[in-house]
Amino acid sequence: MKADFHLHSTFSGDGKVPPEEIIRTAIQKGLTAICFTDHLDMDFPYTELSFELDTEAYASTIHTLQSKYADQIEIYFGVELGLQPHLGDYYRSYTSQFPFDFVIGSTHLIDGFDPYYPVFWESHSQETGIQSYLDITLENIKATDTFDIYGHLDYIIRYVPAKEKVFPYSDYADMLDQILKLLIEKGKGLEVNTGGYRAGLKVPNPCPDILKRYLKLGGEIITIGSDAHTAEHVGSSFSLACDILRACGFRYFTVFRERKPVFYPL
Repeated sequence: MKADFHLHSTFSGDGKVPPEEIIRTAIQKGLTAICFTDHLDMDFPYTELSFELDTEAYASTIHTLQSKYADQIEIYFGVELGLQPHLGDYYRSYTSQFPFDFVIGSTHLIDGFDPYYPVFWESHSQETGIQSYLDITLENIKATDTFDIYGHLDYIIRYVPAKEKVFPYSDYADMLDQILKLLIEKGKGLEVNTGGYRAGLKVPNPCPDILKRYLKLGGEIITIGSDAHTAEHVGSSFSLACDILRACGFRYFTVFRERKPVFYPL
């Protein structure tokens, strides 16, 4: 099984290609399963992009493509939620209305700012930025249990204004323990997001130290996703991600069907 469980199409505000092009590329690259996880980020404060997903049209399109390519690849229907503490009840209601196979919960905003944009770093050092990111991530997890895995947990390290972007795990180990323990308590997993490589990191998100700690604390649910917004990045760097997971001690990775985890050997 080779499965990419984090993919964005033109149903996402920042997606570049239609779903069918992603499917054809995945088949060409030898993937056996994919899951579309287009963005829904309610209350996103930046006007140049809209992340309000037309879920009915999205669901209809994916359902049609599932039937069309059923004999070539498994296609699953998912969503990536941009979590904020005040949206917990909204997302709980939203996910109950659609037949999702898989839901990613992600932190994209810190007090209304996306660290992707340089203006965030005008008022934050690397230390305060990372601390604020982890604080809001913990609050997001407390606010809702409507997701299946947490996406790109140390996402913020992609955008720190430093020449060498290495997540300083030891500086935040106590806070990360709180986050990981709560995820495990709620039965939630972690995503290994290979988009970190494209962002200039030497490892995926999250870094191996976080993955090792998750495993040591009893976590077992791991998905792998490229976070592709273009067809060329579908399934990218998966062999590197699998090597890191094995080195961390994991024996299995996970796919989700009808919101239930299914485990496959690495």
